[in-house]
Amino acid sequence: MSDKQTVKAIAKYIRMSPYKVRRVVDQIRGRSYQDALMILEFLPYKAVSPVWQVLHSAAANAQNNYQLDKKNLIIEKIYVNEGPKLKRLRPRAQGRACQILKRTCHISIIVTSMT
Repeated sequence: MSDKQTVKAIAKYIRMSPYKVRRVVDQIRGRSYQDALMILEFLPYKAVSPVWQVLHSAAANAQNNYQLDKKNLIIEKIYVNEGPKLKRLRPRAQGRACQILKRTCHISIIVTSMT
């Protein structure tokens, strides 16, 4: 009989497009904690940094709050939701203005310990 314990970590209002972060998140979904760290170390994207921080935070939550071993952690769910957009204006020709949307995202990770 396996005993499951789930631990969650969320990073909100990350100033990065959710599409770019999902490209990284899709690489580590369903992997173990140590495999995910190794994959993140060698990916060339800037979105790796916030994903690494949230993953590290989830593992620290599991270790400090639930006394779970980091070696037994598996990424059960990981997803990126769209946050609010910062709206900016860019001057264009003949007195017009174009809107620029600076996107934000929320990264959520749920890790599980299989013992």
